[in-house]
Amino acid sequence: MFHRLANPSLSVRMARWGIAIVALYGLIALITPWLVQAGLLPDPNGGLENPIYAPPSLAHWCGTDRLGRDVCVRTLSGSSVALQVVLIALLLALAIGVPLGMVSGYLGGGVDRLLVLVMDTLYTLPVLLLSVVLAFLLGRGLPNAAAALCVVYVPQYFRVVRNQSAQVKAELFIEAARSLGAGPAWILRRYLFRNVITSVPVLLTLNAADAVLVLGGLGFLGLGLPETIPEWGSDLQQALTALPTGIWWTALFPGLAMFVLVLGLSFLGEGLENWLSGSPVNLS
Repeated sequence: MFHRLANPSLSVRMARWGIAIVALYGLIALITPWLVQAGLLPDPNGGLENPIYAPPSLAHWCGTDRLGRDVCVRTLSGSSVALQVVLIALLLALAIGVPLGMVSGYLGGGVDRLLVLVMDTLYTLPVLLLSVVLAFLLGRGLPNAAAALCVVYVPQYFRVVRNQSAQVKAELFIEAARSLGAGPAWILRRYLFRNVITSVPVLLTLNAADAVLVLGGLGFLGLGLPETIPEWGSDLQQALTALPTGIWWTALFPGLAMFVLVLGLSFLGEGLENWLSGSPVNLS
């Protein structure tokens, strides 16, 4: 997402900021549900007793929305939902795309041509468009949103790993292993995996930033999660009608939360890219 930076100190600062931001969101995602359950924070779906569209105040730091729900709590709860959906989706995409890419790149032949055809077809479709179609077919819900995102990102892992596997299989140590009687399964596990997996963390981090935006786009279009689940995109969609009347807080805080998380993940991806490409980033 970011081009290589000429100033390494700037890259170090970006990596540090990325780690700090992602860690902060992870902490918020972990403790917010517990605080709500313990009664230390109000229910993100409650608010019948609150005034609607109340501006930010000491009682409601980020104001209330059209149903009297606390915008601050819904924004904090949205962190947990976003990270949960994105993490599940990308881990599934990783678990599917990496093995398929290794098998395709190593075996070649008809298997490779078939997998490349399928994955290239999916890859040529715009990410948001493909996710919208899948979300529409699967319906609203957390597992369905994660499944839609998973399918979208599988081709990216497949393409990267497949290309690297095709290069690595021509190396002398692979030929030596084959001459000693090692089978394809052993070579894939023992030799190929450790040589192709190094580029995956960077792709995973940058895909996470992209997936947060795609999930928000699905919610904004009404195809993501049910309204009872706090999610930044759906909250932004609900805030759209009130924004022209001067009610800015219902859109500002969910949008700002999404923007900062995407920025942090992008910074983290840049730091990982520098480190894994041979330009170490000293984070100490």
